[in-house]
Amino acid sequence: MRDYEVVIGLEVHAQLKTKSKIFCSCSTQFGAGPNENTCPVCTGMPGMLPVLNARAVEYAVKMAMAVDCTVNRRSLFARKNYFYPDLPMGYQISQFELPVAEHGHIVIHTEKGEKRIGITRIHMENDAGKNIHSATDNASYVDLNRAGVPLIEIVSEPDMRSAEEAVAYLKSLRAILVYLGICDGNLEEGSFRCDANVSIRPRGQEEFGTRAELKNMNSFRNIQRAIEYEVERQIDLVEDGEQVVQETRLFDTAKGVTRSMRGKEEAHDYRYFPDPDLLPLIIKEEQMVKWRGELPELPEARCRRFQEELGLPGYDSLVLTAEKEVADYFETALATYTEPKKISNWVMGEVMRELNDRGATLAECKLRAQDLARLVKLVDDGLVSGTIAKNVFKELFETGGDPEAYVKAKGLVQISDTSAIEGLVDEVLAENPSEVERYKGGDKKLTGFFVGQVMKKSKGKANPGLVNQLLAKKLG
Repeated sequence: MRDYEVVIGLEVHAQLKTKSKIFCSCSTQFGAGPNENTCPVCTGMPGMLPVLNARAVEYAVKMAMAVDCTVNRRSLFARKNYFYPDLPMGYQISQFELPVAEHGHIVIHTEKGEKRIGITRIHMENDAGKNIHSATDNASYVDLNRAGVPLIEIVSEPDMRSAEEAVAYLKSLRAILVYLGICDGNLEEGSFRCDANVSIRPRGQEEFGTRAELKNMNSFRNIQRAIEYEVERQIDLVEDGEQVVQETRLFDTAKGVTRSMRGKEEAHDYRYFPDPDLLPLIIKEEQMVKWRGELPELPEARCRRFQEELGLPGYDSLVLTAEKEVADYFETALATYTEPKKISNWVMGEVMRELNDRGATLAECKLRAQDLARLVKLVDDGLVSGTIAKNVFKELFETGGDPEAYVKAKGLVQISDTSAIEGLVDEVLAENPSEVERYKGGDKKLTGFFVGQVMKKSKGKANPGLVNQLLAKKLG
């Protein structure tokens, strides 16, 4: 990196999966009509008083526990004052000096190995509404459905040194939130959002450089692109003798560049002060004990168990546990057919390939995990070849159903009758005398050719193992 070190800190806003907003009873449902989920409290009407959502507190504390934060038994809500049309109260209710939790960490995995990333704080706040700008109408509109939706902001230490590490951190954080069941992690709908603080400094220098805050990044790919562009932009500025300006920049996804949005405010510009309408948040010991007892097995622990108890390689374990639904699917299949590595190969191979090709989620896969396991067992039992099984999987992905019944109904059962296969082998050898001579002359690579010809004649149904045995016997 041209003698420069990159320094990255991330601020993640995670929307909590509560049914109602953080300070009122309005629905948090996504996709409602404009301003449908609103009331006098979340629209900032004078005299309306906020009432804290207890479920939001529970979710915030569970996240804090999951990332080894110290939970503050007493925390305060504060008013963060600024004006914007989508902020009807003229301030955001957040936490400043006394957040709900501090001083945690997570472990990320990259090609360079494991790395511990510190978490500075987790605090609770309400979301703002949404501005909609219409070029057709030459007008701007405000939809306040999102105003008051509960958020936790998770602020990292500036511990990341590359875009790759930043994305690994975000994926790990998102996985924990989803495993906990407190956030759906949907980047496109904005329920998992990230701002990146990016700076550079000469390698070996301890003092941080001037940072730029990046916004408008709605996918892991765009986050990586934005950070990589910003790093290059700052290096070019410094090498041209110019200074990096502290500011907020937006990422232009179409052009792959960041653009200046506004000068970055400091904390004192927001005029924080304790919210007089909300009492201090006091978390009792019995609540802490209850919530800790409800924590599920988290990705890191599940990954470790897959390696230690199931004997899976580290890479397989990381891939399988990165998404909760994938790990659940794998374990459900494993309960039907206890072959961890074989099931892992199919989930990481055929299942995830099909999902990627279709841009689908596991919820759209009609083949149940139990039936995937039965399909893998059909291959092991010699009822179908691996090639046919993969074709069967593609069909059943869309329709679901019993693999064995499907295979028998379609006449795809593997031919394992030695005499039947021997006849096909004899035909292939008789039809290709020159290739036989070349093989006997030392061109052993032709084995693949002969096997392919036999499989073609059998329409893919001949047992490959028997084909190879018979060819070796007849060719000498």
